[in-house]
Amino acid sequence: MSEKTNVMRLLDQKKIPYKEFYYNGEGLSGEQIAKVLSEPVERVFKTLVTVSKSGKHYVFMVPVAEELDLKRAAKAVSEKSIDMIKSKELLPLTGYIHGGCSPIGMKKSFPTVIDETANNFDKIFFSAGRVGAQVEVSVKDLQKAVRLKFESITVREETL
Repeated sequence: MSEKTNVMRLLDQKKIPYKEFYYNGEGLSGEQIAKVLSEPVERVFKTLVTVSKSGKHYVFMVPVAEELDLKRAAKAVSEKSIDMIKSKELLPLTGYIHGGCSPIGMKKSFPTVIDETANNFDKIFFSAGRVGAQVEVSVKDLQKAVRLKFESITVREETL
């Protein structure tokens, strides 16, 4: 049992049930984390932060084995184009480091879009705000903690 993260404290404050999972996560890929959790990669989501040409930031959640389609993502937030932020900008902007970024508990609230495949599951996994910690939360409850928009935002075969 490790110390609670800010994500867990915020979920507790909102009385949102969750399960926490800890593992030695240094340098693990999303697919490896899913394997450690003994969960299908489709249920484990990564949190990505982007910036538009206008300077607005957006958060996207996609399954760990998938890639964010920047064109679909831009369309989902009504922007002409977006880019991933540089790794060094992540901590000052969100309060999280690469590999430990969570949609819950960022320094500021950003528009958040989750891949529509999340609706295929009652519960999904995502970072608990620290490398080596994940939480499992129902998709419905996640919407109580973060305002989510569901869209098709991953790279699909037909777009390659």
